[in-house]
Amino acid sequence: MSVRIDFHDSSPEAMKALLGVESYLENTSLDTKIMGLVKLRASQINGCAYCVNMHYGELKKIGIPDAQLNLVVAWKESLCFSDKERAVLAWTESVTLVSETHSPDEVYELVEEQFSKKDLVDLTILIGQINLWNRLAVSFRLQPNLKA
Repeated sequence: MSVRIDFHDSSPEAMKALLGVESYLENTSLDTKIMGLVKLRASQINGCAYCVNMHYGELKKIGIPDAQLNLVVAWKESLCFSDKERAVLAWTESVTLVSETHSPDEVYELVEEQFSKKDLVDLTILIGQINLWNRLAVSFRLQPNLKA
């Protein structure tokens, strides 16, 4: 499998817009770990090797142990996530798979208990943003850097 196009070079204006959203998200009150869990879980669902590799590494750098990172894919069966993290992972799955889930009320109620209205909007924008990055990376076959 080879890279189809370099989407960064092919559309710098679009990348500037997407990076503007990234800049906004970096300045929200969302916790770094929460943001990383969202990015990792959505990337796992979407099968984005580039993003799974990148976000796993980012979470590892902030001190999240491998054992917990390895369980993100099986978070429902794991006891190592807080109620807030579980709500975020459920919301991430619901929004990422919105055509299947239609964001059910029971998942919304879980996440609504954990976040302010503004943070809930920001969280949902974050989920949409990582899904967009995943779609670009998967569609154009962006490959992870596996060098140490």
